[in-house]
Amino acid sequence: MWQNPGVYPGDQNQGGYPQGGYPQGGYPQGGYPQGGYPPPGGYPPQAGYPAQGGYPPQPGYAPQPGYGAPGYAGEAGGYGQPGVSDLGEDGSVKGFDFNDQSIRRSFVRKVYSILMCQLLVTMAFITLFTYHEGSKLWFREHSYMMFVALAVVIVCLIVMACCGNVRRQAPMNFIFLGIFTLAESFLLGAVSSTRAPEAVMMAVGVTAAVCLALTIFALQTKWDFTMMGGFLVCATVVLLLLGIVAMFVRNNTLQLVYASIGALIFSMYLVYDTQLMMGGKHKYSISPEEYIFAALNLYLDIINIFMYILTIISASRD
Repeated sequence: MWQNPGVYPGDQNQGGYPQGGYPQGGYPQGGYPQGGYPPPGGYPPQAGYPAQGGYPPQPGYAPQPGYGAPGYAGEAGGYGQPGVSDLGEDGSVKGFDFNDQSIRRSFVRKVYSILMCQLLVTMAFITLFTYHEGSKLWFREHSYMMFVALAVVIVCLIVMACCGNVRRQAPMNFIFLGIFTLAESFLLGAVSSTRAPEAVMMAVGVTAAVCLALTIFALQTKWDFTMMGGFLVCATVVLLLLGIVAMFVRNNTLQLVYASIGALIFSMYLVYDTQLMMGGKHKYSISPEEYIFAALNLYLDIINIFMYILTIISASRD
């Protein structure tokens, strides 16, 4: 038994707590002193280093714009909107379409430059064999050269049509095209030497006018002739069969019909090949690497039109 119920045994001499265990009213309210501990004095504020002045701007270089402003990185502005250098004169964005059009224009210029050189060489041979009597006499004495030239034409055509590396790699493609042009020009000159000079020059003029009109039509029309490849192949097969018949049946009317159909078919081929070369909104287009092949196609179209027109004029004069 405790003698004093408010004090534990052994604590009687230490004062203990008053009656009831805890002091009346509990511990003083607030615990720690009001307002907390006083703030520490801390270190005195640092004076810091002086502001860096930076390097002076280098002459010749414009300051690069930062990121975050509108524009592309490295262009006028940061990211988000096109910079000034990406806008055309009309304010439209120029991207890959502009590059493709530039490549296509360069390709077209190259094709027509090659084609003009071919036509000039061919015209020189035609004029030589038409008006130079010595050339006519030489051809009559060496008529077998016509078959040699025909064999060269066929071999060059097969090589350039079937071997892609040959017609794409310079100078091999120019060498084969030059040999083909010389052999084909010799054939056209040989054929022209057997016709009247007036008929030959009339055929040249009509061919030039027809080809110019067809080229303008191919560039301006909304019709897409690049999808007519299958039809043109079928028409060419029919023309070939009709030509075999015309070889054995000597009839002036049949010759006129055959030449008229041939001129019409190769006129369509000229429009077809021109639109293939131009590309743009047409369904099919030729690769810019195939400039030799494109020039070869146009050249074959033009000389076939010339041959059929010459046949029509000669047959109508007989």
